[in-house]
Amino acid sequence: MANPTFEQLLEAGCHFGHLKRKWNPAMAPYIFMERNGIHIIDLYKTSAKLAEAAAALKNIAKAGKKVLFVATKKQAKQVIADKATSINMPYVIERWPGGMLTNFPTIRKAVKKMATIDKMTKDGTFDNLSKREKLQISRQRAKLEKNLGSIADLNRLPSALFVVDVMKEHIAVAEANRLGIPVFGIVDTNSDPSAVDFAIPANDDASKSIELILATVCEAMAEGLEERKVEKVDSKDAEEVAAPKAKRTRVGRRKAAEAEEAPAAEEATEEVAE
Repeated sequence: MANPTFEQLLEAGCHFGHLKRKWNPAMAPYIFMERNGIHIIDLYKTSAKLAEAAAALKNIAKAGKKVLFVATKKQAKQVIADKATSINMPYVIERWPGGMLTNFPTIRKAVKKMATIDKMTKDGTFDNLSKREKLQISRQRAKLEKNLGSIADLNRLPSALFVVDVMKEHIAVAEANRLGIPVFGIVDTNSDPSAVDFAIPANDDASKSIELILATVCEAMAEGLEERKVEKVDSKDAEEVAAPKAKRTRVGRRKAAEAEEAPAAEEATEEVAE
């Protein structure tokens, strides 16, 4: 997807920051002006930073790596769920499970617990339990599904994090920083852009603003995934073409060796005859 135009960013309300009294001085380079006590974000800088983030995320997706999307605020939940699902990426839209990155093996155990309960349901073990045990396990399964269902396929630490509202998701950002996982984030005027590796200065409260930015990065990632598929097909075709060629070369070498051996064998026969 092409980067959104200035008009599209303006229409989505990406330029609206927070009240002047709530600002973070570190956001000064991204603030265009103040109007009626509200900071206005410089959309030219938003556009440039968005293009930079989209290009980096495209490369991550092209390399076959996972990006974990995080947004627990009401106006971003559904957008994150829809966009991340469309490109088959994991996401967290309920409460951030503390230690999800820094204590990843424990989170994996909880995810495996879901798989174990599902297996019990399939093989009939669940039917042999008492009514009370069934109820307890069903509740446990529902709770695990709500909190961790969207990361069930995340078998290893993600290669990057994409966060909506770096202040609200400060625990996730801190965990990623501690492990050296790059963080992409929508950063409003009340946040610290230095907390993330790729800061996209924009309104992180308006659903239209969030949706436009997510649509841009997710479509860039979809392009990366598509290019990865094409490259795989091309390399497979190249291997298939190369294999018969190599076989022909081996056959040719063997025939040449046989041709060289033939006169020598004839000479040896003639010597024995004499």
